[in-house]
Amino acid sequence: MGAKEKWLAGDVPAARAILQEAYAAIPNSEEIWLAAFKLEFENHEPERARMLLAKARERGGTERVWMKSAIVERELGNTDEERRLLDEGLKHFPSFFKLWLMLGQLEERLGYLEKAKSVYESGLKHCPNCVTLWLSLSNLEEKMNGLSKARAVLTMARKKNPQNPELWLAAVRAESRHGYKKEADILMAKALQECPNSGILWAASIEMVPRPQRKTKSMDALKKCDHDPHVIAAVAKLFWHDRKVDKARNWLNRAVTLAPDIGDFWALYYKFELQHGTEDNQKDVLKRCIAAEPKHGEKWQAISKAVENSHQPTEAILKKVVVALGKEESSAESSKH
Repeated sequence: MGAKEKWLAGDVPAARAILQEAYAAIPNSEEIWLAAFKLEFENHEPERARMLLAKARERGGTERVWMKSAIVERELGNTDEERRLLDEGLKHFPSFFKLWLMLGQLEERLGYLEKAKSVYESGLKHCPNCVTLWLSLSNLEEKMNGLSKARAVLTMARKKNPQNPELWLAAVRAESRHGYKKEADILMAKALQECPNSGILWAASIEMVPRPQRKTKSMDALKKCDHDPHVIAAVAKLFWHDRKVDKARNWLNRAVTLAPDIGDFWALYYKFELQHGTEDNQKDVLKRCIAAEPKHGEKWQAISKAVENSHQPTEAILKKVVVALGKEESSAESSKH
């Protein structure tokens, strides 16, 4: 799109002009409204962004318009207006899970945990197959009422969504967090029976077994899913721990090549090069990561979607994820001793 090229070249007025011409020609194109909103929002013009979204809502905007409208208010710290837009949006689009999720997160941020719980529960009545809502509810239950409540939520979630690796992994991790290693192992075995080709489960199971057994476990994982980037990254970590630097680098490179959109692998690769690589290696990974513009990954999204990190460039998010990985490693080490 011409407007994006102008914007990336730093010419915001020219990008704005192209979009104005575009919506003079196609006044009802939501894509153009949203592109114009994004241009203003990313260039720190929240009032202009707000005005565009208000017009888009008047023209009967879709769920995306309501979601973006709430995001602007969240960023400006207008919690009442954010809540009003989410409530209003849900009247129009009750089966759009992201609005339920944002409303629940808003209540959680404000410390209204009971309210958040009932939002997630209402959301699940409309979207029983939304894994993210189930995970949000189980995390909240664990925070409010402890492990047994979270277990109950995750069991119900798995009943309604069989063969879902993310729900199994959440159950395994919940047991591990509370020190129930045996229960975690039993659940992992069941999980791999139900989802034998799940890369995220195999990768987690490699990390769960004692170090001497990891090589064997990784061979099993590669037999089941040899092209899965999660398994490949887990194997790369084994080489890294064994100081097999070239092999680790090759496997990390495979992971980011297979899944360039997953930021967690880029962070792992960059952290590795900071430890073992030259300055050129580090610059190369950084440059490739910026070009890939990753949007997914468990740790990546936790950081990139945090309110305080909106508008942060890829490089800044990458470095924050590397710091988070380091902290996670240190706490894992200290819990072993």
